[in-house]
Amino acid sequence: MPNHEGFSDFFYAAPDGLQLHARVYGEASPGHWPVVCLPGLTRNARDFHELALYLSTHAANPRKVIAFDYRGRGQSAYDSDISHYNVGVEAGDVLAGLAALNIEDAAFIGTSRGGLIIHVLGMMRPAVLKAIIFNDIGPVIEVAGLAHIQSYLERDPTPKTRAQAAAAQRGVHGKDFSALAGPDWDRMVWALYRETDGGLVPDFDPKLVDTVASLDLAQPPPVLWPQFEALAAIPLLAIRGANSRLLSIDTLQQMRERHSMMEAFTVVGQGHAPFLETGSLPNDIAGFLERAERRNSLK
Repeated sequence: MPNHEGFSDFFYAAPDGLQLHARVYGEASPGHWPVVCLPGLTRNARDFHELALYLSTHAANPRKVIAFDYRGRGQSAYDSDISHYNVGVEAGDVLAGLAALNIEDAAFIGTSRGGLIIHVLGMMRPAVLKAIIFNDIGPVIEVAGLAHIQSYLERDPTPKTRAQAAAAQRGVHGKDFSALAGPDWDRMVWALYRETDGGLVPDFDPKLVDTVASLDLAQPPPVLWPQFEALAAIPLLAIRGANSRLLSIDTLQQMRERHSMMEAFTVVGQGHAPFLETGSLPNDIAGFLERAERRNSLK
């Protein structure tokens, strides 16, 4: 079971008044950027718990970490208007949260949808972005990856116990995540589900599934190359799961060609999206942030 200590809950109002939630780990550290963690479509702040503990308690360079629950996820309120479940609104919610926390700029880690939100933030308020880590996301989203997401959300299991939930998730995703072991799946279940009298349920508004089911996969999703190229002056690390269906090798190569400061690596034995607390990833992420800060100090 993951350690539940090391953070405080922070609640704030969205621009439209909806109550939203974030976790805050650690304290501000002079000379070290805070880190903002943005989860995937149906995920929440708990996905980043182990990584946030690592970064906020790092012996040499501890830093403040903020992990957001978007509206309709985790401890944030559900929205009665599902049209508000979009990256533009969610980007505005993140900015509102940072303003409430008096954070003017930060390094950002975006998993999947979180990376799309970072693209939008680059248009809305580029000065807020000091460094960027994309976790298995880029300007081009593969239709095969969206189809896979549609498929498993439509038939998401309703387990009664955490053991059943771990077995179900392993059954759906195990082929793409051969590098994971039992404790990794247990952490996934802890992050994804909440307990109710009727058993475990995914910790997000069920109406989110409707927003995915309504996607017309016959029409390729819009590409975000202009938004990506607008990030060219910001240090960037792109992480790709070797078995990813959402971020292609070709897109990753094009990202390298269009961003001179981009670093990239592939996580063997993982798909969409790599678990950032596994293997050497926490140390790799901390190292990237330290290099970016050193380069920034030389400007």
